[in-house]
Amino acid sequence: MDESLQRKLLPLRERIDALDAQILDLLCQRARAAQEVGEAKHAAQADGPVLRPEREAEVIRRLQQLNAGPFPNAGVAAVWTEIISACRGLERGMTVAYLGPQGSFSEQAAMEHFGHAVQSLPCPSFDEVFRAVEAGQADVGMVPVENSTEGAVNRSLDLLLNTPLKILGERSLVIRHCLMTQSGTMDGIKTISAHPQALAQCQGWLTRHYPDLNRVAAASNSEAARVAAENASVAAIAGEVAAPAWNLRIVEAGIQDDPQNRTRFLAIGDIEPLPSGKDKTSLILAVPNRAGAVYEMLAPLAANGVSMTRFESRPARTGQWEYYFYVDVLGHRNDPNVASALAALQAQVAFFKVLGSYPAQ
Repeated sequence: MDESLQRKLLPLRERIDALDAQILDLLCQRARAAQEVGEAKHAAQADGPVLRPEREAEVIRRLQQLNAGPFPNAGVAAVWTEIISACRGLERGMTVAYLGPQGSFSEQAAMEHFGHAVQSLPCPSFDEVFRAVEAGQADVGMVPVENSTEGAVNRSLDLLLNTPLKILGERSLVIRHCLMTQSGTMDGIKTISAHPQALAQCQGWLTRHYPDLNRVAAASNSEAARVAAENASVAAIAGEVAAPAWNLRIVEAGIQDDPQNRTRFLAIGDIEPLPSGKDKTSLILAVPNRAGAVYEMLAPLAANGVSMTRFESRPARTGQWEYYFYVDVLGHRNDPNVASALAALQAQVAFFKVLGSYPAQ
C-alpha cells in the first residue's frame, strides 16, 4: 500500500478504534442495566417471560426513526436484534425450537428473529416443534406458514388450529435455493432431494436442467443436505448456509423459479404480546355452510375499519364441505376498532379462535 495512503488512513483507523471502545463501553452499560431489570423482577417476585416481543419491536423501530444515517435501517434492526438477544441471555437463557437439522431456513429465520444468543433445538418435523414448545422443552418455536410461490404450508396451519400456543412474531425471508453435492458437480448423481416445498419451488429449473434425475422428498432441506453429505449419489436443495454446515459444495445457486421467492415464518410460544403500535392479529374462523355466510363473516371487519392482509381456507375434514378460514388483520386485539370487530365476529361465526396479536415485521 502506498505510504501516503497509509498516513491518511492511520488517523481514521485510530478514530474507528476509539469509537469501537466507546460502543463496547456503552454495550456493557446496557448489559448491566438489563441485569438490573432481571434482579428487580426477581426481587418483586414478578418473574415473567424474559421475551417481550412488543418491547423489542418498539426499541428497534424507535432507533430506526432516530437514525440519521448513513448506517442503514436494516443494519440497525440486525445489530440491535443481536444486542437485545445478548442482553436477554444475561437475564435468562432462552431455547428456540425449529425444523432442523442445522442449516435450515427455519433456523435462519429463528436466528434473525431472536438473535444468536439462544439455545437451539432442531426438530425433525413441524409437529415436534409445536410439541417441544407445548411441553416446555423450548420457550419459543419458529415455523413456516406461507410461501410466495407455493402458498400455505398446510401442516403449520393444521397445527395452529389445535395448539394452545400463541403467535408472538413474524419473520419474512428471501428464499434462495442452492443445488449442492459432495464434489460440487453432478457427476454420478442419481437423486435430487429436498423438502416438498423446495422441490415445488424449483420444479421448472429442475425440469430444464435435470429432467431424468429422480426427485425424493425429505423432511427438511437441511435433512436432504445431511443425506447428501453421507451419499455421493445424492444432490440436495437447501440454503447457502447448509453447504458449509454439511461440508457440501454448491453446484448452482439461486435455482428457485421465482427470483422474488419468500417464505413467511411465525414465532410461537406461551406469550401474549402487548400492543407495540404496529401489529397484526391472526384468527381462525368457520361459518355455517350456507349462502352469504362468508360475506357476512367479513362484514364486521369492514364496518370497524379493520384491514385484512391474508385470507386462507383449509378443509374442516368433516365430510360436509366445510372450511376453516385463516385470517390476518392489521392491528392488535386490544385496539378499540379491532376489539369491536372481533366481538362482532365471535357472536356470529360457528368457530372463533384468536391465534395471537404480535408486532408486524
